[in-house]
Amino acid sequence: MANITEFGTTAAGAVVQKITLSNADLRVAILSYGAILQSVHLTGVPYDLTLGSDQIADYEGAMMYHGSLVGPIVNRFTDATATLYGQTLSFEKNFLGKHSLHSGAAGLQHKVWAIDAATNDTAQLSLTLADGEGGFPGQRHVTARFTLQDAALRMDVGVTTDKPTFWNVANHSYWNMDGTTNYDGHSLQIVADHFLPTTDEFVPTGEIRAVAGTDMDFNILRPIAPHSPDFDNNFCLGTEAGPLRTALVLQGQSGVTMTVSTTEAGIQVYDHRQLPLHGGGPYRALAIEAQNWPDSPNHPGFPSVVLEAGSLTQTTQWHFGKRT
Repeated sequence: MANITEFGTTAAGAVVQKITLSNADLRVAILSYGAILQSVHLTGVPYDLTLGSDQIADYEGAMMYHGSLVGPIVNRFTDATATLYGQTLSFEKNFLGKHSLHSGAAGLQHKVWAIDAATNDTAQLSLTLADGEGGFPGQRHVTARFTLQDAALRMDVGVTTDKPTFWNVANHSYWNMDGTTNYDGHSLQIVADHFLPTTDEFVPTGEIRAVAGTDMDFNILRPIAPHSPDFDNNFCLGTEAGPLRTALVLQGQSGVTMTVSTTEAGIQVYDHRQLPLHGGGPYRALAIEAQNWPDSPNHPGFPSVVLEAGSLTQTTQWHFGKRT
């Protein structure tokens, strides 16, 4: 059986549990609050590869997106509105007082999930979202299944809805392969020929720009550093979901490497510029969010995030290793 311990209690008095999965290669901790990926240790590496906390209050505060499963819609909705089959839906204006970010207070990241099952290498969590909560139609039942296989962690997120709705979720973990104070010296590769530029308010402009000739071309593994470049953009892996395929490689100076594979059409990279952790500075790690393209309903040329009545599964896999 998996190791399940009490992690803490939310401000509302709900008990949060921690599930520890382990095998010969990985030790991973998942919280029942926000389906948070709280810790990832690779055997032989003496530090955590993801930014986490041992305090539930941090996850209810400034770290609300660290490691969490964000949805029903990750990223932004411009002007906190979107149109679904001719009906304009309104959402919480929690970003700059005008846009919706990560579904606001209705987000999956703020929920205490039920633990359906857990073994040494697998855990499944679930919850039900009420019709209309946060402005989203449909009663939705959500499952998040985490599975270890050798040096890989796989996350399968399933949803069933009784009405057409918007759906686009992503794990929002922050990664540093060296255990250092920032990601300077890391190298990055992204299998994408286009990216989405944003406005000064960090919402997509609607342009789908080729990476060729820009500082966003990462088709070949190359070094990155804070401000080189600045990241808060979606990279376009395709125009629709498909089979699980490699999307991104992040490698530290230590040689520790993470390969991210996904079924989704995009992957967002954010540089942690405004989120210091426990007194540390910004740029400590990269947020890497496998997802569909953001703000899709407000841009006719973007892939749809409409989920018809029925079900959907999206998968992200992280594979870890150390190059010598």
